[in-house]
Amino acid sequence: MKIQVQFLHPAARLPWRAHEGDGGADLHSVEAVVIPPGERRDVGTGLALAIPSGHAGFVQPRSGLAFRHGISVVNAPGLIDAGYRGEVRVCLHNGGEAPFTVAPGDRIAQLVIQAVETPAFDAVVTLEETARGAGGFGSTGDRQG
Repeated sequence: MKIQVQFLHPAARLPWRAHEGDGGADLHSVEAVVIPPGERRDVGTGLALAIPSGHAGFVQPRSGLAFRHGISVVNAPGLIDAGYRGEVRVCLHNGGEAPFTVAPGDRIAQLVIQAVETPAFDAVVTLEETARGAGGFGSTGDRQG
């Protein structure tokens, strides 16, 4: 599969995988941005993508930025639908203790392209019973075995 990429900014760079077989491709900033501690900023990549129908792009944090600086993607993973043709922008959050500076060319997030199902939804009066039922957050407790 090949994905067409349109450069919307002169500093834009193609998404890049550090190693053959990597699932994520690095996205680079085209903007200089300072993110104060506890705040978030929208950072441009200067790219528009033609993701094929039946697929979606998922923007995820870079583990090194998250571990070393507390930088994460606010809505991780950010979703890029197949029909979207605007600029891919990344909403970064600084969970660290110091301001974080993003420079043009910096790797700011990773892009993962995945096949997705697009089922139809059918309204029903009741759902099939399961062993879990309506148990949600924390419903399994610390039980083992």
